[in-house]
Amino acid sequence: MINQQLLQPESIVVIGGSNNVHKPGGAVVRNILGGNFSGTLRIVNPKEDEVQGVRAFHDVSELPPTDLAILVVAARYCPDYVDFLAREKRVRAFIIISAGFSEETPEGAALEQRILQTCELYGCALIGPNCIGLLTRWHHSVFTKPIPRLTPKGVDFISGSGATAVYVLESAVTKGLPFNSVWSVGNGHQIGIESVLEYMDEHFDPERDSLVKLLYIENIADPDKMLYHATSLIRKGCRIAAIKAGSSESGSRAASSHTGAIASSDAAVEALFRKAGIVRCFSREELATVGCIFTLPRFTGRNFAIVTHAGGPGVMLTDALSKGGMNVPALSGEAADELKSRLLPGSSVANPIDILATGTAEHLGIAIDYCEQRFDEIDAIMVIFGTPGLVQLYEAYDVLHRKIQECRKPIFPILPSVNTAGPEVHEFLSKGHVNFSDEVTLATALTQVMKTPPPADQNVVINGVDVPRIRRIIDGIPAGTDGADGTDGCAVADGAALGYLSPALVHELLAAAGIPTVPEFVSDDRQALFDFADRCGYPIVAKVVGPVHKSDVGGVALNIRSREVLAAEFQRMMQIEGATAVMVQKMLKGTELFIGAKYEQRFGHVVLCGLGGIFVEVLRDVSSGLAPLSYEEATSMIHSLRAYKILKGTRGKPGINQRKFAEIIVRLSTLLRFATEIKEMDINPLLADGDDVIAVDARILVEK
Repeated sequence: MINQQLLQPESIVVIGGSNNVHKPGGAVVRNILGGNFSGTLRIVNPKEDEVQGVRAFHDVSELPPTDLAILVVAARYCPDYVDFLAREKRVRAFIIISAGFSEETPEGAALEQRILQTCELYGCALIGPNCIGLLTRWHHSVFTKPIPRLTPKGVDFISGSGATAVYVLESAVTKGLPFNSVWSVGNGHQIGIESVLEYMDEHFDPERDSLVKLLYIENIADPDKMLYHATSLIRKGCRIAAIKAGSSESGSRAASSHTGAIASSDAAVEALFRKAGIVRCFSREELATVGCIFTLPRFTGRNFAIVTHAGGPGVMLTDALSKGGMNVPALSGEAADELKSRLLPGSSVANPIDILATGTAEHLGIAIDYCEQRFDEIDAIMVIFGTPGLVQLYEAYDVLHRKIQECRKPIFPILPSVNTAGPEVHEFLSKGHVNFSDEVTLATALTQVMKTPPPADQNVVINGVDVPRIRRIIDGIPAGTDGADGTDGCAVADGAALGYLSPALVHELLAAAGIPTVPEFVSDDRQALFDFADRCGYPIVAKVVGPVHKSDVGGVALNIRSREVLAAEFQRMMQIEGATAVMVQKMLKGTELFIGAKYEQRFGHVVLCGLGGIFVEVLRDVSSGLAPLSYEEATSMIHSLRAYKILKGTRGKPGINQRKFAEIIVRLSTLLRFATEIKEMDINPLLADGDDVIAVDARILVEK
């Protein structure tokens, strides 16, 4: 419930403001005064008549009506203050700095609930509790430092952690990253990160508002809201990067499928970010660096020129860019020879362009001009220029400043000498630039930016998927019958229908989704299996039905070429504990692929793909997407795999039919969209051979 009183209050009262600027109550007053708040600032302090030059009221009853109240008092006092101020003083926005609420104890949660109820009753906006405050160009209502440079086109930063917000600001300020606002939402039970994005989306003005949003997230309370508004903002021209902390926690129960073993809350986060077009970051430095990248002109190419006067950093940057899928193409020909003739003897123009440690500001400008005007294959320029402490760099950085303004191609300044050239770097940043002081961190962040796809189309792709048939199959599964023995049902667990579907039902569901499957037959009758094998032709595969992990109990036999071998395998498998039948399939060959899905609470179905067979759990090279998926999303998932070179074809081995693989991923996501009772499933392996991609083995866990 973000309102005008929160964003642009005409009057602010600090409850607990003090003269001690080393305590939150004094620091927040200092920052509001230092931020040149143009409205009326009031203080409530029972022991002081004046606080930092501002008249202090001894009791809240003495206050005139006020727009915004900032509470810096013990938690136990906050509910009564909020009630009185909202009811008697018409306060309609609160920032509660105090801790000791739902983040600590049940008693604290009860206090917080009282505050929430009061705010709901009177229509008040609430930031916090347990936060550092709100920092905007209108009012600096935070108790922390640093206060970054604030401009209308600076970054909007929203954080679920106050301390982390401070540390991100520390990193960003040294890089010259400007801000428009900093939101520390604290416990965020009224105004959370999703709510701030919603407000920014619904009130977005491309001429006035910031186009960059940085997020630090500890809990995604409403994934649908985050997906919708992040996608909307990005489509309106914004760029968003985020850290999601606490995403390495494993699932809440032991997994019985490959997907269950791999999929975690982290896979759901990855899928959500991918679908929305959010650049995912993994550290404070990376988040601040991506923010700096977002301030530079957009570009789509992947070819970089590196201009440096230090060979080592140039080589490290080349390695890091190459590792991230970018190119540092060799420069040659007439233009390269001409450039070399204008630099100092011994300079290199092969790329990196090394102008030597004795290279001057003039040489720097010449190298940049050639990258901008003569080397058409270059998309962006990276400039590494520091000092060993022997010279001042004002002239060189002035050249860099002018080239950034003049050049069409983006220029990434890497100025590593923040100590020995501190004044020079500071002056450069004061002109509105950013600085990437570490070349490898820059390359890593740039990799994350470049590999993040645009927001996905969120429409469901039907394309022949028989939705009515899918629903008839799911609705027809009776609760309380055993689906593991080959009957049409699922096992009972904890009073709800829960279990793996029979092979027959799995085959029906895949057929309804239009996913091709290998012919198969399930029976506990040996002769019936012989007859099927004779019809489809040897060699065949036999698999035990009943145990979940067939390979672990010796329940899979490959390349069976005769009745005699099939008879022996049938007899052996039927003696395996839990065996109810044997399934026989035609033996196929090809590249083994994997598709899986797991239902994550609040997120929906997370779909995974990768190499199949044993590789899926051993290598864990999987890519995730959030159902429903588009063809573009599925293709992006395939391309993002580390094993993509294998799928594309390598060393004379042909690649797979990527279009069909993507189509099956999309069809599976559509199946899941209309069968939310499916909680886990694997198709492992899918066999890709020539133009065909066929499902060989699948398991589906249903909970009704």
